[in-house]
Amino acid sequence: MRRKPLIIIRLFAALATGAAFFAGANPALAQAPYPAKPVHIIVAFAPGGFADGIARMFGQKLGDRLGQTFVVENRGGAGGNIAARQVAAAGPDGYTLLAHTAAISINASLYRNPGFDLLADFAPVANTGSTPGLLAVHPSNPANNLQDLIRLYKGRRLTYSTAGVGTSSHLAADYLFKSLAGLDAVHVPYQGGAPAITAAVANQVDVISGSMPPVLPFVKQGRLKALSISSLKRAAALPDVATVTEAGFADFEERSWVGFFAPAKTDAEIVRKLNGEINQILALPDIRERLAGLGLEPSPGSPAEFTEYIKKEVAKWAKIVKATGVSAE
Repeated sequence: MRRKPLIIIRLFAALATGAAFFAGANPALAQAPYPAKPVHIIVAFAPGGFADGIARMFGQKLGDRLGQTFVVENRGGAGGNIAARQVAAAGPDGYTLLAHTAAISINASLYRNPGFDLLADFAPVANTGSTPGLLAVHPSNPANNLQDLIRLYKGRRLTYSTAGVGTSSHLAADYLFKSLAGLDAVHVPYQGGAPAITAAVANQVDVISGSMPPVLPFVKQGRLKALSISSLKRAAALPDVATVTEAGFADFEERSWVGFFAPAKTDAEIVRKLNGEINQILALPDIRERLAGLGLEPSPGSPAEFTEYIKKEVAKWAKIVKATGVSAE
């Protein structure tokens, strides 16, 4: 009878040893499923902008689906480079993500040293959606399309506003107006899309060059007149507005997009999980409706496909940066 407690003690000891062995053989068994704590999404621009709106939309959905809070934080400055540096230096555990736009692919050549290597310091997770650039003027402007605008301003100075130096809207307009159309175009940069649009609505500049989401409501309200979009095909949100290609500039395309990135060396399983969730969110009817209302086309795909897209974007913008001579430094 005295031996029974000893047997029980040895049995529990054996079970504990076995559990420790299996946990050591597979550390995932000893860890809670991802995400086990709040995830921080660092947005590369100020609150209220294009990237911020998309990050909050998807952050809320991710939180609902994964049962953890996705905290959105804004770290504007240096064309989005400050936020990118912060995330590049974060631990590769999936708890710090970056929400950035096409600007991150531009900055690779626009800045001599952006403080990170886009293709080496990040693991692309997923693209959400993209939208073409939109050129619009005050309703009193006699131009009704891009060809009219070019004819009207031949031999005259044209001013155009954008959300800032080095943005895709700036580089695309500079390349189009100066390099391709041969106009005397003067860039009027603002700190964000809202003041750039306000300047056009107030007729303080001749043209606004911006992404479609923030400009579209003013076109719908009749406070701005859309002249052209920089996609390869017409947009469903503005079916009567011709493309830049239709105006005679073949294959001209400038699209803004919002994508999610993790620090390099983040576990591939975490990247795949986030990618799968974002793709499923993109398929939700309410999300598709909201994106369509903004003039955004969903961009589902794998991490590998997003990586290849980024490589093409980096190469495209490097050529345009070189052609325009624009520099942020």
